[in-house]
Amino acid sequence: MLDILIVGGGPVGLFLGCLLAQRGLSIQILERRAAPSLHSRAVGLHPPALELFERIGAAHSAVQAGVLVRSGVLRGPGGVVGELSFAGVSARYPFVLVLPQHDTEKLLEARLNELAPHSLRRGVSVQSLTQKKESVAVTALEDGAETTFQARLVVGADGRRSLIRSLLNIAFQGHTYPDTYLMGDFPDTTAYGSQALLHLGPGGIVESFPLPGQRRRWVAYTSELRPDASAADLSALLAERTGLHVPAQECSMLSAFETRRHVAQTMVRARAVLIGDAAHEVSPIGGQGMNLGWLDAAALTPLLEQAVQQPAFDPRPFEQFSAARLRAARRAAQQAEINMWLGRPLTPLLIPAREALMRGALNPVSAPKLANLFTMRWSLPA
Repeated sequence: MLDILIVGGGPVGLFLGCLLAQRGLSIQILERRAAPSLHSRAVGLHPPALELFERIGAAHSAVQAGVLVRSGVLRGPGGVVGELSFAGVSARYPFVLVLPQHDTEKLLEARLNELAPHSLRRGVSVQSLTQKKESVAVTALEDGAETTFQARLVVGADGRRSLIRSLLNIAFQGHTYPDTYLMGDFPDTTAYGSQALLHLGPGGIVESFPLPGQRRRWVAYTSELRPDASAADLSALLAERTGLHVPAQECSMLSAFETRRHVAQTMVRARAVLIGDAAHEVSPIGGQGMNLGWLDAAALTPLLEQAVQQPAFDPRPFEQFSAARLRAARRAAQQAEINMWLGRPLTPLLIPAREALMRGALNPVSAPKLANLFTMRWSLPA
């Protein structure tokens, strides 16, 4: 009998596993993928997440591996509109850390192996889940053979297509936005160094962030989803909107994506709990989704520890957890919607009004509040 069974070995499941292992709980993490994914859509670690990483002894390693973005530059058709500094957002982490998701997962897996060797099992596909009075039984296929895992509680950290959520019959309500984007990673040929760049023009926003290894990620708004676009197409779009040259032949990743918002009806059903994208999906514009999952895991950990120590299961703390975390997800989704709205195409006549709005938001009085908002300081307890 395990204390906790975690389904999903992505960044959220691995982080939760580290937190629980530190507290001496017996855990297993089941991951369907036989090997880590090399595709990294999520790259931003906000200060609240880095403060959480301190709890498992992984913050220093993450900072050493990533790029520290201490400020961002906002440009419009006429030039620089303003600059946003993150100097005041955290005493220890006055920056947004850029680290590709596969590197973050590698770091978390290494730490998990130190805390609880062999607790991550890859190539395991869950088939069914049965709730009992004092435990949960999960049946899975591993190397073609059926295996049943028994645990006091189960956590579904298996992403937006969560099988655990489906097995629990929890509704996942939401919609797809009209906003679509084209994203690619290239050598950094700009003069921005470790700064982020937001370029607002008539055709829609272009975002750019430095990556480790002297590379840079570019994200451009598109009028429709362009799954067949090439690196040359993205390079031409960037040149048209920003005037900057990006070498298409050296593109290492290219992805067209939609933006969505979904939320689970509840994050808890008896002894099973959902966290991360399994419970809530927000637009990736703003880089909040992965961080939101880590905050879920940190809030859930003491409840799981308490539950395995008590003779009788009390659902009330988990119900309160669900309500609080879904409120946080709704706030993150609203912030992402504002981010997308600001980056949508505008007629040339309205561009000056948007620039004036942003210039006002970047003044010395409001800029610190904007920096706190962008770096998810709102997500911390009062």
